Order: sequence, then C-alpha cells, then structure tokens
Amino acid sequence: MPHPLDSFFSPASIALIGASRDHEKIPGRLLSMLRKNEYPGKIYPVNPNYAEIDGLACYKSIAEIGAAVDLAVIIIPARAVLPALEQCAGAGVKNAVIISSGFAEEGGDSAAMQDAIAALAKRTGMRISGPNAEGFFSQVQRVAATFSPVVDVKPGVVPLVATKRRIGIVAQSGGIGFAYYHRARALGVAVSYVVSAGNESDLGAGEFLDYLVQDAATNVILLFIEGIRDVDKFLAAARRAAKMKKPVIVTKVGRSGAGQRAAASHTASMAGWSTAYDAVFAKYGFIVSNDLDEALTIAAVLASNPLPKGDRVAVVTVSGGAGIWGADAVALRGLQVPELSERIQAGIKTLMPSYGTARNPIDVTAQGVTSGDLQKSVDLLTTSDEVDAILVVLSLSSEVRKPFNEVELTPVLAAQHKPVVFYSYTMPSDFARRELAKSGVVVLSGLTHAGVAMRQLVDYARFELPKPADEARPPSRDLSAHLTSPVLSEADSKALLRAAGIALPDEVLVKDKAGLDEAVARVGFPLVMKIQSPDIAHKSEVGGVRVNIATKGEVFLAFEALLGNACKHRPEAVIQGVLVGPMAKRGVEIIVGTMTDETFGPMVMVGFGGITTELFRDVAYRPAPVGAEEASAMLAGLKAAPLLNGFRGAAKADVAALSQLIADISVLAARHARQIAEIELNPVLVHAEGQGVTIVDALVVGRKSPLHPPPSSRTSEAQIRDP
Repeated sequence: MPHPLDSFFSPASIALIGASRDHEKIPGRLLSMLRKNEYPGKIYPVNPNYAEIDGLACYKSIAEIGAAVDLAVIIIPARAVLPALEQCAGAGVKNAVIISSGFAEEGGDSAAMQDAIAALAKRTGMRISGPNAEGFFSQVQRVAATFSPVVDVKPGVVPLVATKRRIGIVAQSGGIGFAYYHRARALGVAVSYVVSAGNESDLGAGEFLDYLVQDAATNVILLFIEGIRDVDKFLAAARRAAKMKKPVIVTKVGRSGAGQRAAASHTASMAGWSTAYDAVFAKYGFIVSNDLDEALTIAAVLASNPLPKGDRVAVVTVSGGAGIWGADAVALRGLQVPELSERIQAGIKTLMPSYGTARNPIDVTAQGVTSGDLQKSVDLLTTSDEVDAILVVLSLSSEVRKPFNEVELTPVLAAQHKPVVFYSYTMPSDFARRELAKSGVVVLSGLTHAGVAMRQLVDYARFELPKPADEARPPSRDLSAHLTSPVLSEADSKALLRAAGIALPDEVLVKDKAGLDEAVARVGFPLVMKIQSPDIAHKSEVGGVRVNIATKGEVFLAFEALLGNACKHRPEAVIQGVLVGPMAKRGVEIIVGTMTDETFGPMVMVGFGGITTELFRDVAYRPAPVGAEEASAMLAGLKAAPLLNGFRGAAKADVAALSQLIADISVLAARHARQIAEIELNPVLVHAEGQGVTIVDALVVGRKSPLHPPPSSRTSEAQIRDP
C-alpha cells in the first residue's frame, strides 16, 4: 500500500537549490554524493550564477525546470529559504529537505521564519524536512540526499555486507544518525534508510518512524531522539511496530539537566521528562540503549538472528578463560548458562581433545579450529532443545586462517533455529569479517555489549503488546462538582474518588464535637482520626494524625489535640474538620499515582509505599490508561515484587485487586485529563489474596483552569477510545 512519504524517500527527480561546483562546500558535496551513489533519477541544479554544473544544465529558479520535481534539497541562506519554498510550492514540488541552518535553534526572528515554513507546509501540502537537517540516505533506492561524508563511495572498495535484513535509522541529530550508518557499515549490517529530522518544522520523528515501520525493506529500527513533537503520529507508529513485532531500539538524550539545556538549544525542542519517555518505550516494547555502540550491537544481533525461545545460553569457545568471561557476560545479565545433559556432553566430547570441557561453557580448545570441531559443536547445539541461544567466543585476528567453513556454516545459520552470536576477544581482521559475512555472521568486538544484546533479544521475544484498558471501568461520571478548587483535602479527594466509582473505607468528616458520637457508632473501634484542610498536605508534620484509638475518651481528647496542633502549626489554614475512619488491617504498602507529562499527557505510577519508595524509588510508570493486565506487569517489574508474592512465608497479596485499582485510577486520570492534574493514593494496603485493598490516604490535585486542557489531553482521550 502506498505511503505518503514514498515520493520523499524514493524521488524520481531532485532539484538542488543552491547547487555549487565546489565539492569542498556543502552545496557541491550534495551533488557529488548523489552522483557517486548512482542516483537513478533526474537531477536539476538550481543556481542563477551558473549555466551548468558538472555537465548538468543549471537553472536560475525552480520554475525554469519545466518538469515534475519530487524533492527539492535546499541549501541557501536562511532568509532566502521561505521565498524558495513558495516557488517550489508554485511549481508543484512534492517534498523538500532544508539543509540550511539559522532558524528556531537561534530563537527570535529566526524562530519566526521556521513558524512560517510550518505554516507553508500546512497550507500547500508540501512535506518538508528540516530546517537544520543533514538530509537522508536511502540505500535501497540509492538516494544520497545528504552532505555527510560517510555516504561517500570509494572506487574499488567492496562494501562489507553480512546481513540480508536491514536497519533503518531516524535521528534528531544528523551527525549521530550518520554515525550509526558508518559503524553499521563497518560491521557489515545492511541499512535501508538514514534520516536526519532536523528542527522538524513539518515532518517529525514520529512520521519518519511510521514510514520505517511499514517499510518492507526495514527489519530493525534505530531511533536517536531528544524530544517528540508529533506525539500522536509517534504513538501510532510505536503501536504499529509492536503489533508487527518489528524491533525499535531507542536512545533518548537530554536526561540530565545539562543534556536538557543542550537539547533545547540544538533543536529548539524541549527534551521532556525522561521518565515519561521510558514509560512510553516500555509500553510499546522499545529496546532502550544509552550507548551508541551498544545500540548498534543490539541492532546487529537482531538483524542477523532469529528471536530466542528462552533464556538458556551455550557458550562455545577455543579459550577456557575467554569462555568463562563469556559465560559471566550473559549470566550477569540474568541469562542462564545451564550445565548440559550427559547425552549432549558425550556427543561434544567426541569433537574435542581430552583436555577440553563440554559442560558449558564448552571449551573445544584451539585445536577445535583446525580440526573443525568448533563448527561441529555449533552444529550440534543449534539443533539441541537444551539451549535457546549460542555465544561463540574466539580469536579472529588471523589474516589467512578461516575458523569456519562457509559451505558448512551457511546452511546452519540460514536455518535460523536460534541466535548464534560471534564475539572475537582479539580485534577481528578484515579477512575474518569478510569470510564470516559470507555466512551471514556479524562479528562483535565488545563482550559486555554482546551480553546486553542477548538479554535484550530474550526480553523482546517475550514482549507482548498489553491489552487495552476497560473503558467501562470505572463508569464515566461528571466530577465537576468536586473540582471547584484545584487544591483538595483528603476528605474532598476521597469524595471525588467515591463519586468516580473507586471503593474506599466508610469514613466520616466531623466538624465539631457534637458529631463524634455518631461517627464512632458508624465507624467502630479501633479507628483513625486525621485533621482535614486543603492547606495541609502533610498532616503528620503538624501532628494531625492519631491512630489505634480504642475508646470514646481517646476520641474526644484526640479531636481537641488535632485541632489545637493545626492552629498552632498552621494558623492560616482553613480547617474543614477531622476525618474519622476505621483502622485498616495490615497489608503491603503500595503507592499508586498519576501525573501529567507535557509531551505524553497522563501517566500512571505504582511503587512500594513508605520508606521503600523514598529510598529506592522502586516505581514503574506507564502512559494512562492501562488495563489490569498491564498494571500487573508493572507490579511484576518492580524490584520488590516478591513482597507481593508471599516473600519468606508471608501470605500472597491480592495482586489482582491491586492491578484493577491501578487500572481504574489510570482510566480516571486519562478520562478527566482536562480537570485532574494529579492523583496520589499513599499508602494503599494490599491484603492477603482474595481480601482486596484499602486506600488509606488520597490526594487529588485539580487543574487551575479546568476549561483549558493540558498539552496532550487530546492524545490521552484518544488513547481511551482506542488504547
């Protein structure tokens, strides 16, 4: 099915606006790169100063060409860009890449020029990449619409190609995007596209991601992002990738304060709250990597291997020490390195000298290379049901010796029974890389990254797109009567939650002593009493909480003490009264909350309450809403998850009830994103299995102006309709 960006990435004709004869300058390099890469379409240089450039007729303006142009590449002074785009629109040009800099990244009037470009794209329908972009490279269609030197073609040099599957690269930094390509080419990993998004006046990372997701020539996607502008398109593409099981590896920069400042100045986009980005990545199964070489290693392993069926790894080596190191590398990532059965060991022992070992790691010794036993051991393990992946650890420094026979190795790897990863503890020679590439092998030279890549393969193989949230739970209700003020007390917050259909303990707000007897009769002993004021967020800090009250006398004394403490510590606070409620039975303390991210809208958070949350920040986030199944997965991902599952003989907690509560709160936050900024339930006590949960304390923060939606509330509501 055609994609709107087909003519962008595979143009039948290209106009170079600002073309030059000087190949040392960017405009001249653009033409040179197109021709060196044998671009098959028509090229139209545009520059009023030349009659011809490198044998091509040169035109004074785009209007003079008189033929259809699919793509205009613009490299002229910033002030001249908008008039040139107007001429392109008038001539019917479908797409444009603006290499020129000096726009939103500079601020002021320059940012206004970029706004005008965005308006032009919207008005005319022309699709525009940039400004401040490094262009793109389509290897399949041989379109080198970039000045990057890494796409240069050197005469007589045969490229190293080990994979049939290709990776596609989208980067908001052109330098990093083409660095990925450069390193991928050195490893022998085939590439489909490299695209630099630049300042994203029109086309953004989300739309480029969407193109690669649907592209049949792209099997693995690498993203380098600072922030996302086209959020809806990005989320739709992410969901599509998850459904298709097309791996996306992402590096998000701007995580530190200094990184955020650099991101804002470099691309004129806010880097955003990284936790929210990580939550989105987790929801859609993105593989997160914060290192260039690591990300590329993961991509290389994915491009050259099938997904594993489990987490059991066999390590095969020609050096005992290197084999142990390889076993450590995968075991430290939580993968199993199981001892092989006697049957398998017996078979392997016939392939090695007596001083080798077949237990796992398997050391066939250096003799195994020359005897062919290394090859035979790999053959045997690829068909064994005792392991799910193989890590081959060897030395590939030789310029003449082949460790494997191409004729024998190729069909074994082509069968794609399981991943077979090759790591060289010496720097691999070009000879070794090229010989193994004939069999589809990418040789890795970083052991830690190899271990990470194998772990990520296992995790990605297990990932399933979570089921959508239940839109009918909780029922949709008008909560505006409870949100007359943006600051709510605990009592007001709980009243709102009850109105929304969330189950809470029966509690009574007592305004004077006359109401205490009725409250005690309704609640019963033992009970809890808490001061209530929208101005007192942390009640314990002002002596505003009394627990385990067991007699009427204690009730009256506590009432006076709570009011007295509040007046002493916060004399300006508006006091609503004292909340009287039952003392909750014991349970595991959990915190459940929601907040709103400027980029992605409402987020739901869950973690272990009390000191665990404060000290270890053992929490998980997801974009709201989530279903009960996804909420359960969030809980399972917490480090302290065993505390919910009967740790050290304790009763197993009611995870199902907790998961449903998380789901209900997330739906509530997403549905009322225009009205509610935050929800916090802390603590939630999770009782034994089948006994439910108790919300002990609650806080709801409304928006200061409910009539004005948050930046991403439209997205959140769309997620509820089609989560």
